[in-house]
Amino acid sequence: MTTDLKPGPRERLLEAAAALTYREGVNIGIDALCKAAGVSKRSMYQLFASKDELLAASLERRAASYVAALLPAADADLAPRERITHVFDQVAMQSADPAFRGCPYLSAEIELKDSDHPASRVARQVKAALTAYFRAEAAQGGASDPDLLARQLTLVFDGASARAGIGAEHLDGLLAPTVAVLLDAADLR
Repeated sequence: MTTDLKPGPRERLLEAAAALTYREGVNIGIDALCKAAGVSKRSMYQLFASKDELLAASLERRAASYVAALLPAADADLAPRERITHVFDQVAMQSADPAFRGCPYLSAEIELKDSDHPASRVARQVKAALTAYFRAEAAQGGASDPDLLARQLTLVFDGASARAGIGAEHLDGLLAPTVAVLLDAADLR
């Protein structure tokens, strides 16, 4: 006989923090987080030293699934150019969802405005990993300046994600040609 186990308070807090901060921003109150998780404040503070630590743990916990939803599989038989464009195709596809609010890591960095905040540090690591991915693919594809191209692609990624996240821009038909111009200018194969 199999019984479904209810997630524990830690897991519920991490899930509530992920959902609420993505939808409403990092300034969500502790009361709202605890209520959504069905956890008392006392329990929250027994599990996390502060709301800041909870936010950081929530961002860190979902980083792998966020990246996996963007990047092609490591064993996918794709050229570097296709591996890069895959990321932007994923963003364009995700942005069509009415619940899309942009990149949660960029949003956290922008809202927190404190580079020493634990959640900012996690967000920077995730964003740096994406830039490193672009750089590695650009180098593999023979780009004339892989570092510059990686930075440009990150800038386009963040801008597109932010604009689509606030509903100011639809990415269909816009993102792919923009990225293609950068890839062509860098002589990426």
